[in-house]
Amino acid sequence: MTDIATNIVSAVQVEPREVYRKAALRLIPFLMLCYVAAYLDRVNVGFAKLQMLGDLGFSEAVYGFGAGVFFFGYFLFEVPSNLYLHKVGVRATLCRIMILWGLLSAGFAFVETPTQFYVLRFLLGAAEAGFYPGVILYLTYWFPSSVRARAIGVFMCAIPVSGLIGSPLSGWIMGGLHELHGLAGWKWLFWIEAVPAVVLGVLAFFYLDDKPKDAKWLLPEEKSILEAELAADAAEKSGHASTTLMSMLKNRFTVVLIILVFAQATGQYALSFWLPTLVKSAGFTALGTIGLLTAIPYAFAIVAMILMARSSDKMRERRWHLSLAFTVAAAALCASVLSAGSPYAVLTALCFAAGAAFSASALFWALPPAFLSGSASAAGIAMINAIGGLAGFAAPYFMGYVNQSMGNTDVAVYAIAGFLVFAAVMTMTLPKAITNR
Repeated sequence: MTDIATNIVSAVQVEPREVYRKAALRLIPFLMLCYVAAYLDRVNVGFAKLQMLGDLGFSEAVYGFGAGVFFFGYFLFEVPSNLYLHKVGVRATLCRIMILWGLLSAGFAFVETPTQFYVLRFLLGAAEAGFYPGVILYLTYWFPSSVRARAIGVFMCAIPVSGLIGSPLSGWIMGGLHELHGLAGWKWLFWIEAVPAVVLGVLAFFYLDDKPKDAKWLLPEEKSILEAELAADAAEKSGHASTTLMSMLKNRFTVVLIILVFAQATGQYALSFWLPTLVKSAGFTALGTIGLLTAIPYAFAIVAMILMARSSDKMRERRWHLSLAFTVAAAALCASVLSAGSPYAVLTALCFAAGAAFSASALFWALPPAFLSGSASAAGIAMINAIGGLAGFAAPYFMGYVNQSMGNTDVAVYAIAGFLVFAAVMTMTLPKAITNR
């Protein structure tokens, strides 16, 4: 009787769907926690700005350049970091990345000059380089293309989750702890929000497994299922996927992917760095209120990302989903400007903008693995993300420059919306047979 029960349990456990579910429940919540910590440390400067600029005498342009220079460090070290991860594994790489960025983020509390601000932002980008593309690469080791959009989409919910949690938390820290022990609220912000990164970096080394074959929490038959599915996935794309960095650079679709990643990053980072300012510009002034209201678009984005990724996987359709996300983001950004004077109309438009912009990010990252394989996967995903990451410099700097020059961000928002429409069109030039595989 015991043997029969064991066989029944094994039969249930080796169902591919259940194996994916088991792997997802083990890996993705922890990776999301890590990315929440990463994203908080990357964009909490957007909240610190509300006090920091006045205390230090920084201009909007100084802030915009400092917010964006992060991505130069990110760009330069992205590919080497991802190749290192591919060689030594995710455990050691994430441990190194997270501890370094946590310590550097805490260092912002000691900034006094624009140069110090720029240097620390650059170093923070260099330290964090490889985390995001490394996780995307890591997920390809565990999830085949048929379920990858959902895996990536759920993982990327960490971005709006960080906003949902971080916005009210940042507002409370800056308002509630301001002048505690004679220190400004923005200093407390950097110190407190740096702690999770260091703690999670240590835990990553002991908690994560580099490949399915290393996972003691998987049964042998479950490992076999994952390895067979991933092998079949690799064989299916062997005829068209680039297997080396050089062949990837020669692939005509690489240019389109770079345009698309630049567009999705532009929309994402423009909102991430400027959402508190846009909410404040809508007519809300109290830091606590701004923090709570800024969380609403992020909550909206979480639901949108899960639904869009789920729909894309279920329908096995990528292009129309991504193109729609770009289009809605563009329309909603324009609506946020046109609704000026009506605070809650602006907030509603920003909800749709965030939902669509963050959905575009999740949907996009299901595409590169369809065009890349072998060593090109590690270097290619990192290179595409690194180039797209430059939008993280361009978007906040452009917004800051326009805001300082014209007294508002309207022109910048329209320009970004126009670029998103262009990306929507470019998405449809990708081959249906490959992207929808």
